[in-house]
Amino acid sequence: MRQDWEPEDLIEVWTLLEDDMKKVRNKSGATRLGFALLLKFFEVEARFPESAKEMPAAAVEYVAQQVKVPAEAWDAYDWQGDRIKRHRKEIREAYGFRAITEEDQERLAEWLAAELCPVELSRDRLAAAVVARCRNDHIEPPAPGRVGRLVGKAVKDFEAQFCRSRMERISHATRSRLEDLVADSQDETGEGADGQDAVSAGGRSHFAELKADPGAPGLESLLAEVNKLQRVRWLELPADLFGDVSEKLVDAWRARASKEYPANLERMKPPRRLTLLAALCHVRQTEITDSLVDLFIQLVLKINTRAERKVDKELNAELKKVRGKEGMLLRVAEAALSEPSGTVRRVIYPVLGGEKTLKALAAEAAANEARYKARVRTVLRSSYSAHWRRMLSPLLGALELKCNNTAYRPVMDAIDLLQRYLDQPLKEHAFFDPAESVPLAGVVPEHWRAAVVDDKGRVERIPYELCVLVALRDAVRRREIWVVGANRWRNPEDDLPADFEDNRDVHYAALGQPQDAGEFIAALQGKLRTSLDRFDRALVEGTTGGVAIVKKHGEPWIRVSPRAKQEEPESLVAIKGEIERRWGTIDLLDILKWPCSRIATANGHVALSDYTGLRSRC
Repeated sequence: MRQDWEPEDLIEVWTLLEDDMKKVRNKSGATRLGFALLLKFFEVEARFPESAKEMPAAAVEYVAQQVKVPAEAWDAYDWQGDRIKRHRKEIREAYGFRAITEEDQERLAEWLAAELCPVELSRDRLAAAVVARCRNDHIEPPAPGRVGRLVGKAVKDFEAQFCRSRMERISHATRSRLEDLVADSQDETGEGADGQDAVSAGGRSHFAELKADPGAPGLESLLAEVNKLQRVRWLELPADLFGDVSEKLVDAWRARASKEYPANLERMKPPRRLTLLAALCHVRQTEITDSLVDLFIQLVLKINTRAERKVDKELNAELKKVRGKEGMLLRVAEAALSEPSGTVRRVIYPVLGGEKTLKALAAEAAANEARYKARVRTVLRSSYSAHWRRMLSPLLGALELKCNNTAYRPVMDAIDLLQRYLDQPLKEHAFFDPAESVPLAGVVPEHWRAAVVDDKGRVERIPYELCVLVALRDAVRRREIWVVGANRWRNPEDDLPADFEDNRDVHYAALGQPQDAGEFIAALQGKLRTSLDRFDRALVEGTTGGVAIVKKHGEPWIRVSPRAKQEEPESLVAIKGEIERRWGTIDLLDILKWPCSRIATANGHVALSDYTGLRSRC
């Protein structure tokens, strides 16, 4: 029970009513005060206090005034004798309650394990549910300590049953492969039980690699994620392994598994160890799929951006701005009209200042948008065919793509076409078979048509693959094409609850929004008008706190004054103070050298003894 009570709360909760006063009339002294306090405490908490210290001091003072007994008498109330037992029995009967039995506690534990533990992870909320259930059944709940032990027993029973049921769904082959994840992490030879390498190329075990996030966007990161996804799928976890439990519960087990060291997992009993590993791999399979899609989206943008930057650099190097082009063109036209039969060298060169100026004009005119795009396409094709094309086969093999929109059917058909040609050598089959129906509309932009389709009507594979990847990226980002097994990139129809149509009113109520669109818009407009009116009044009164409407480049501009410097957090001040107290002022370079000397990361850069060399590198 809380110990701080405001006067208004005391009056509302701890005031003895007429029926309460009738119950204390035949009592006196400490017995009278003790009974009154137990009575009101039970009314609030539906239980009795464990000791006199649990009773709020303000409540003792307030109730003592009502029963006309000194507050000090509370210390003399007997907590061990038969009198308090009679008082508790009388109070229970007054409120229609009974004492809890061992059978009641067993039923509560079974109820928790069967009904609440699968959906509620907080032990505090489970304990509150026990108290609420007892209150509803008119049973005096156990003391808080016993409630905690009861919740602990229920959680333990649920987890044991949960682990047994998960293990029953896992085949013996999958169990063996899950066990190998941990065994390989302990194996110093680098060989797993199935003959596969237990250590990845980076020197990490597959268990550690499984938990690692993807690296920076790049081809190697994408291929590593594909390899990681294939290893998880190789485990062959059942699709419905966690289909009957909440996602919150699975995420909690995944979080527990990710924090465990292989040695700790080895010491666990098989059901718990296998359930933790299965939860980790189940969730990681979805997370890795999402990461793979993210990497694909970033890489397609990166390929295009790099090509544009390279072309920009080339064109900027060859392009020289020529001033006075209009005047030069006028003089060229006048000279040509005055001597139409003359030679270019004798008539045109003199008015431009020589051949060099004319070449500069030609270079500038050539560097137009069409030439720029054509050059970008050339660079894209070169970089894709030489490097980035390595991702096509692993990516299409790892991702299962689906589409619910017929407008994006050409993109899906194009992906099917690419998959059929993955095994065809590019040198021998640079073009698609003329008999193939190659989707162009909705896949190949107009400015790419000339690069994709040659003058004989053949479709070249390299530029077409680039167009397909760009179209796929745009469709995935719009959620028009979705990925099986993903979470963020899943079927958009799965975003809504399965019962949304049948229980619209319930879901809208949970969101706190009206079902009528007009009502929603009107409420939003009202909020905006109210906020703008307040802002307008604040501008007039000068109470905006530094916000003002000014002019910038002749246009209205809202200016917000910069925030004042924030105070340094107390925790950071304490950490700095403790560091200075222990070690005094420390050179930042010394802080860098200390971990380097412990993990031997500086050996590839400079000898640790060479302080000057290390300083120069930093």
